[in-house]
Amino acid sequence: MIDHVAIQCSDVTAAARFYDAAFAPLGGRRVLEFGPVIGYGTDRPEFWLGPRADDSAGFRESHLAFAAPDRATVDAFFRAAVAAGAQVLHEPRVWPEYHPDYYGAFVRDPDGNNVEAVCHTPAP
Repeated sequence: MIDHVAIQCSDVTAAARFYDAAFAPLGGRRVLEFGPVIGYGTDRPEFWLGPRADDSAGFRESHLAFAAPDRATVDAFFRAAVAAGAQVLHEPRVWPEYHPDYYGAFVRDPDGNNVEAVCHTPAP
């Protein structure tokens, strides 16, 4: 379970454009903004973007998995993310190595993070 996640971005504006598009199929939107920080969610902010805290080297990608209510939504997330400029890591498919109904799609966001939309329910 995730309550909230925050990532530091090299370009918050570019990251926000990406997440505005990628979250739309999932029902996510900007819920709260103050200064350069943006909180996304459906009812409350659960995912935050903000500027990098420092200029240090050593960036390591984060993996962020977001719940989708069905497989069609995973597909819509994937299309929207790719249209917004995401690098494709894995197209939508079943991942039986995780469990028989795990359906996910993986993309890389503008800052190099591995972003996934996943549905855990069986195909209709």
